[in-house]
Amino acid sequence: MTVTHDGLEISWLGYATARIEADDGTVVYTDPGRYGTLDGTWAEQYGDAPHPSGDAYDARDGDLVVVTHDHHYDSDGVERVASEDATVVVYEEVSAESVVDGGRDVVEPESLPYDVRRIGYGDELTVDGVGVRAVPAYNHPDGPNATDGEPLHPKGLGCGFVLTVDDVPCFWTGDSDVVEEHADLDVSLFLPSISQNYTMDRHGAADLAEDLEPDLVVPIHYNTFPNLEADSKAFAGDVASRGIPVVLDERFQ
Repeated sequence: MTVTHDGLEISWLGYATARIEADDGTVVYTDPGRYGTLDGTWAEQYGDAPHPSGDAYDARDGDLVVVTHDHHYDSDGVERVASEDATVVVYEEVSAESVVDGGRDVVEPESLPYDVRRIGYGDELTVDGVGVRAVPAYNHPDGPNATDGEPLHPKGLGCGFVLTVDDVPCFWTGDSDVVEEHADLDVSLFLPSISQNYTMDRHGAADLAEDLEPDLVVPIHYNTFPNLEADSKAFAGDVASRGIPVVLDERFQ
């Protein structure tokens, strides 16, 4: 499903992968890959139905690819979406070594055949006319995604991104609870996780939407696999009741 918003076309490909295309053809991807969402094995792992996006995804049309943290880094996924002259913007702490230690086989981002740039909290850069800003993303030590005060995503592990595409600010939260650093962001398109496990839940995401007052909310990072199960319809109803437009893509069920 593709949503049109203020001259942009937005598609969610599963898990944390969103595709944003501007009127001039500039294409941006967030956190491509993992869990079979791009390599065509999603159905084998999580159900008998065909992959909602069809067979293996291999568009290689992305001008800009952004990666928020180790858990979302998939070098094969990056290569499936990035064009030959793409720029890949990676949060500064992403490390192939730590990903491999976690049991996945990836290469260091700098080994990919693209212009790879690192970014940290508060850093801003422009790529092919797209403004890129890294914002904090983390779990609270006393929240549901922490054990004995140790958050699954401690501050500094990863980031979220504000991507200004054709003058439209788009906010992808990354794997984060609602945190104070999100409060004053300028957002037109809001791409929150609502998965509850690992990130903010649907209630926190709806509250944040009310605070940010975006022009459109398109949740991602939910229902792709069992641990991401979320009541998306309840989320949509909650957001809509606050006077904020919201669109769901319910292919991952």
